[in-house]
Amino acid sequence: MANKDRNKRSVRKARAQKRAEREAAQAASAAPSNPQKAEGVFKQQPAAVAKAAERQGKPAKASNKKPGLGRRIGNYLSAVRTEMKRVVWPSPDELRNYSVAVIISLVVFGVALWLVDTGIVAALVGYTSLGA
Repeated sequence: MANKDRNKRSVRKARAQKRAEREAAQAASAAPSNPQKAEGVFKQQPAAVAKAAERQGKPAKASNKKPGLGRRIGNYLSAVRTEMKRVVWPSPDELRNYSVAVIISLVVFGVALWLVDTGIVAALVGYTSLGA
């Protein structure tokens, strides 16, 4: 994995951790010190703070079920789209240069293979004297 990707991931983790700490602090500050008033305050909590407090109390679900076929195809296509955004496409000049290099390489290796094949055939004909 490239350093750049690793750094991005660690930055995202740090941000997520700060966000969780901030939400926990908000949830703690929203909880009153007087238990008699606690019922009314939790009913008036914003949804985000309530969800944060709820998440802190429950462990994450561990599901052993495999996602359905449609979900797996969707995940695959999403991953393909993400990777295609990362691709660095060659400019037209680079593409032309690469194409010429590939064609020249094919011709050179084709001629070399033809020469080797011709030599092997000539050697076999000379050894077995079937050609003449």
